Amino acid sequence: MLNFDEARFVRIQSGAVAHANGIRSALAACLDQGAKNLFFLGTGGAGILMMPAAQLLQRSSTFPTYLEMPAELVLTGHQALGPNSIVVIPSLSGTTKESVEVMEYCKAKGAKVISLIGHAEAPLAKGADYPFVNFAEDDTSCESFYLQSLLIALTIMDLRGEYPEYVNTVQELVRLPHALLEVKRGVEERAERFAEEIKNEPYHIVTGAGTTWPEAFYYGMCILEEMQWIRTRPVHASDFFHGTLELVEKGVSVLLFKGEDASRPLVERVERFLPEYTDKIRVLDTAEFALPGISEKVRALISPVVLATILERISAHLEVKRNHPLTTRRYYKRVAY
Repeated sequence: MLNFDEARFVRIQSGAVAHANGIRSALAACLDQGAKNLFFLGTGGAGILMMPAAQLLQRSSTFPTYLEMPAELVLTGHQALGPNSIVVIPSLSGTTKESVEVMEYCKAKGAKVISLIGHAEAPLAKGADYPFVNFAEDDTSCESFYLQSLLIALTIMDLRGEYPEYVNTVQELVRLPHALLEVKRGVEERAERFAEEIKNEPYHIVTGAGTTWPEAFYYGMCILEEMQWIRTRPVHASDFFHGTLELVEKGVSVLLFKGEDASRPLVERVERFLPEYTDKIRVLDTAEFALPGISEKVRALISPVVLATILERISAHLEVKRNHPLTTRRYYKRVAY
């Protein structure tokens, strides 16, 4: 595979899943101490990657769960945040300014802080009550964050008697890194063709629903825009027919991300609409990829993980074909803002 270290990938994703016991101990301690709600407070892309776990808890658990913008929360406050709150803060570097500030803010409110970071010496590792360090880099961090946040959601539900399949699910997730590696191997040629097709596109509409919407949002904003300087319009499939459809015409590129949860029909509706109006429709469907040992129920939970795995291969080829390294920035961490 192009510019890819297979052993490193498996090691990092296995490291994410290996935090299952530690996450369980931390959350059990928080609940024993009277925790009554949970906040996911990630900045930028890391915050977007928390969305599937937050949504899972909001829809499948009675445990109050909030997904907020850290910088905004520090300014506005939140009536539910306090000594009985669990706060989850993801940051690959562990140094993100807004995330460090919200950690201090939450600690001052008496909340217990769990951090998901890539470096043990970072402020978010040293300042959190329960730091979970799993070294990763940009090309491996999505899956790692998705998996760790999923474990947090499933563990909360299990500890409250809301997810009896917890043990079996974790056993499946242990097998997942090797299954994802096979997905990467199998999609390599298709990923190169995909990158070739889109390398000169100036603009993409990117859509998904349910667990695939966060990946559509993330890939548009954090990869195509930040790392490739390509304009995008991420839009939830539910909102596609309430504005964005008017931008569809011949020559407009639309990327559709199809997952395997209950929201899949929303993306299929967009898919049915498009062929009459644009000739540039590209679909990534997680159902097309084999994941030996992974049940249908777990597949529905990990659709964004599979998409992240596929899209990383596309990005690896895209940066070469466009002669635009994914590490190139004009402003991000280059100028004061």
